[in-house]
Amino acid sequence: MTDLEDIYADKLLALAAAISRTDRLTAPDASASAHSKLCGSTVAVDACFEDGRITDFGQEVKACLLGQATASVVAREIVGTPIEEFREVAAQMREMLKAGGEPPGGRWADLSLLEPVRDYRARHASTLLVFDALEEAIDKYEAGKTDAPAAAAGQ
Repeated sequence: MTDLEDIYADKLLALAAAISRTDRLTAPDASASAHSKLCGSTVAVDACFEDGRITDFGQEVKACLLGQATASVVAREIVGTPIEEFREVAAQMREMLKAGGEPPGGRWADLSLLEPVRDYRARHASTLLVFDALEEAIDKYEAGKTDAPAAAAGQ
């Protein structure tokens, strides 16, 4: 088992300190939030979408170091990301933490710094908050897109 002190390494502290996109958007296409009951951490996100990509992103992060570090990587990489790629990264993170899977690679490779968290189930929820919130926002956006033509047809 990984020592808990190893999780809170200097690199994670640096990621958390570099968190960006911490202003909420004034006109998002969708918003959502996620909360960890265990530690009280919360992440709220706003996103804009176009042509299957995330075109703008804002967040309010009231979370522990793990939640902040994860939100920092997402904020740094998210604009311009295809929705499907984000969903794949979120799935990789869940697989990494819950089933011993490989961490995301490429431009998302900094998320591998959170790999030791897999040994601490109680920390999984706070680590995944930004993924949970943004996937909910994507779901809301996609549901609204699906409903829009039907609503227009009924008028």
